Amino acid sequence: MIWYEDLYVGDSIVHKTKKIKWKICHNAGQVNIYVITLASNEKNLLDIIPARELLQKAYPKRGLFVVGLARGYDEAVEVAASIVDEVYRQTGAFAVRSYLTDRDKNREGRCQS
Repeated sequence: MIWYEDLYVGDSIVHKTKKIKWKICHNAGQVNIYVITLASNEKNLLDIIPARELLQKAYPKRGLFVVGLARGYDEAVEVAASIVDEVYRQTGAFAVRSYLTDRDKNREGRCQS
């Protein structure tokens, strides 16, 4: 799992980001927390995944590029929409993957799990 350097975070958890990231990386349960990642297929822009799904051993976490965190599904949709809106305003296109990977300078933000 790779963490985006300038992580997009919902307002309700902005002061708990470090703790939530640590818990996700160390497989501690997170109730009502959602991670926003680059899409797992080329037809979508982003994926919204409940953090509890990441606890499953078979879940393919290795290639996940996490760009956002939120508390609750509604807030996750808002954060994802703000990411897409920013990309469109900056580039005039919906190339979310290339925009975010080009801006990510910290390629070392990986979980140690």
